[in-house]
Formats: sequence, structure tokens, C-alpha cells
Amino acid sequence: MSHLEQPIFVAGHRGMVGSAIVRRLASLGYTNVVTCSREELDLINQHEVNTYFQKVKPVQVYLAAAKVGGIYANNEYPADFIYENLMIEANVIQAAHKAGVQQLLFLGSSCIYPKFADQPMKEEALLTGVLEATNEPYAIAKIAGIKLCESYNRQYGRDYRSVMPTNLYGPHDNFHPENSHVIPALIRRFHEAVAINADEVVIWGSGSPMREFLHVDDMAAASVHIMNLSEEVYKANTQPMLSHINVGTGVDCTIRELAETIASVAGFKGKLVFDASKPDGAPRKLMDVSRLASLGWKASIGLHQGLRETYLWFLQNQESFRH
Repeated sequence: MSHLEQPIFVAGHRGMVGSAIVRRLASLGYTNVVTCSREELDLINQHEVNTYFQKVKPVQVYLAAAKVGGIYANNEYPADFIYENLMIEANVIQAAHKAGVQQLLFLGSSCIYPKFADQPMKEEALLTGVLEATNEPYAIAKIAGIKLCESYNRQYGRDYRSVMPTNLYGPHDNFHPENSHVIPALIRRFHEAVAINADEVVIWGSGSPMREFLHVDDMAAASVHIMNLSEEVYKANTQPMLSHINVGTGVDCTIRELAETIASVAGFKGKLVFDASKPDGAPRKLMDVSRLASLGWKASIGLHQGLRETYLWFLQNQESFRH
């Protein structure tokens, strides 16, 4: 059996990142990508997860399943966010180990870094300061996932790796009017403003904070690239207890620039009004991607191109976003 025919399990295949990884693997010729819906497999149920892994015995595992949400959801349901994410990663990583899976990739988040981390944020910033309070439970769970991988590597000689993406966007994003992140929220708002011929669109904050955005297809390409690096190369560029890798573009823009680009993509010709009485959040959040570059990968989808493609996907699927 060639490596393209060996079973690869993608946990969380219905989410934005998991679905992109499935697409990426298919485009590279992998023919045995295994997925399972939440109805078929409850990743919070340890017995179900163990039974499933013993049956499927995948060669690789992409752990893209997680409970995710914006500031509102993280604030309202902190217990759900820490419990469900801890259970998912603990169950999947332990079951993978028991089933003899040697290779696993855990997907985290840039929110693992301290609230006041130096910019751009290096991997070494992990655990050097206080986390952002609004998503601390989620961040703690993601840090635990990194440490689970490192601990299985150290104790059992496994090859479990972790990647930490910057802000992601793209097909299968959440375009809910209240619960979505900034790009899908603005895409929906400008689209609806065009539909009613609105004169202006009001945007929260001053527009001055800087943020970095990565298209989810780039994230998927980086994930497969890092998963398939030789163990020698991976170990030469990481440390046993500092093994995670930032994934981003290394380029950021202001929220004002982002809004102007999305307005242009959506065909909105009116005025952009920035409500400076609303919170801005951190002034800057940029990932240091030099470790990723040294491993031979860099992003290829520019922000304007990525936003245009995401808007087209939104137009084709907007019936499913009516709430």
C-alpha cells in the first residue's frame, strides 16, 4: 500500500480548517482520508474515541476538531470552552497513541500567547505572561494540547506536532451576524448594505488596530507540509518542550484597510464610519513566522485575492446563513 492509500483521519472535517485539510489532501492524491461526523463519533466520549481508533487504525491524524467562537461565546460559556476542548484533545491524542499512531498534528490558536507579548509573537513567548482574559479558558486548553503532544513525544517516542495559526478566514467560515469574526462579519455587513443601498456602514473601533489574516487553504497547505516533514528536519528546527510552529503570513494590516478592501470587493460605494467609542482590542497581533520559513513554507494567497474568493463563496452559499 502506497502512502497515498494509507488511512488518514481528519477530526473536525466539517469545520473551516478541517474541511480545507480534506480538500488539500484530496488535491495531493490521498485516497483514504477518513472522516466522521459528530453524530457518528462524539470526541468528548473517551470510550467511543478509543473504539473508533482501534477500528480505523489511521497512519496520520489531523486534530482540527475544537469548540470555537468569538468574544461573546468565550465570555458566556467559559466552562464549555475549556472542558470540551480539553476532552477532545486528551481523548484523541491518547486514543491515537493506544492505536499505535506515530504521526499526529494538533491545531491550536494564536490566542495561546500572552496578552502583552512582544510583536511579532515568537514561539518562545508561550507561558511568559498573562493571557487575554476573554478567551483564557480556550487558550489554556490549546496550551494543554501542545503539552500533551510534547509529553507523548518525550515519554513514548511519538511524533506529535502542533501548529498555531493566526486569524483564519475563507470558505466554510461562520457568517453569523453576532458570533462571527471580523472578516465574515464585515463581508456580511457590506453585502447587506449594498442590497439595501445604504449610505454608510458603521464599524466598531477606531480602525487603527493591526491584524494578520491567513486564508484557510494556506493553513491547510502549511499543515500538510509540516505533517510530512522528516522527523530529523522537524526536530532540528524545534525543541522538545517548545515544539509548536506559528503559521501566518508575517504581514498585517489595519482594520480600516481591511474594511476598505472588503467594501471594494463587495461593491459598497458608501461611507465607512468608525465608532471609536467601541473597544479596539490589542493594538497589534502579528505572528513571527521565521520558524515556518526555515521549514520551507510561506503563504501564497494574498489578502485581496483571498477576500475576493471568500466573498464569491459567501454569495454561492448565503442561503445557508439566513438566521
